Amino acid sequence: MSEAPSILRHLLAVICCLPLLSQAADWFGFPQTNGTFAQHEFIVVQPLQPAEGRPWIWRTEFFGHEPQADRSLLSNGWHVVYLRISDQYGAPAAIQAMHDFHRHLIETRHLARRVVLEGFSRGGLYAFNYAAEHPDHVRALYLDAPVLDIRSWPGGLGRGKGDRTTWLQCLGVYGLTEENVKDFRGSPLDRIGPVAAARIPIIAVCGEADTIVPFAENTAILERRYKQLGAPIKVITKPGVDHHPHSLADPTPIVEFLLTHQAP
Repeated sequence: MSEAPSILRHLLAVICCLPLLSQAADWFGFPQTNGTFAQHEFIVVQPLQPAEGRPWIWRTEFFGHEPQADRSLLSNGWHVVYLRISDQYGAPAAIQAMHDFHRHLIETRHLARRVVLEGFSRGGLYAFNYAAEHPDHVRALYLDAPVLDIRSWPGGLGRGKGDRTTWLQCLGVYGLTEENVKDFRGSPLDRIGPVAAARIPIIAVCGEADTIVPFAENTAILERRYKQLGAPIKVITKPGVDHHPHSLADPTPIVEFLLTHQAP
């Protein structure tokens, strides 16, 4: 009798991890699938003709915002993917959820083992921390005005505005306090080593006048350290531009960089 609850809990855990699918019409003319995986909503947009090796780009936050590069990559045979794990700030639980979903897509959709991660704003926390944890699963990083240090944003402990409500939420996710966060070493800027050692190519697009995620506190530090470690990085700065708009009106430089580093 005592085994029954245990078996039931196991079955429920398995069921919660199964994807639930519902087919949407399309996304800019490309087939889109919506569903849930382990209680997280996901989106998969597939190209009309997949490129060799089935490459894909994973938007870690803000799916559909300034989608110029995503749309161009779809036209080049790439899949575009999104998993909603909002308000987790790249914390370990979010990275584990990403890893589980990554394996699911490789096994069920036969996508390339190594993915390009696309981190817009706070999505940079997810993209970079995933690359630091699983560098062998990442082909390249496209970072756009990325948050690379939680103390910069949402903390606002430097030049940026910060966000008090979001900051308290972020501290709670990581189990930190305002007293001990100064010793925290789990932000992307603390984890450059394994990403650089794997020589993961990075392209970053940033506004030089960003008052929310200051360039000097985030991407400028990454660029300097990455180059010192001999790893490939290209940074495109937009003079006089604040945090918005993201991306580039003409995404050609982004797309060409990623296509150059595409491999079956």
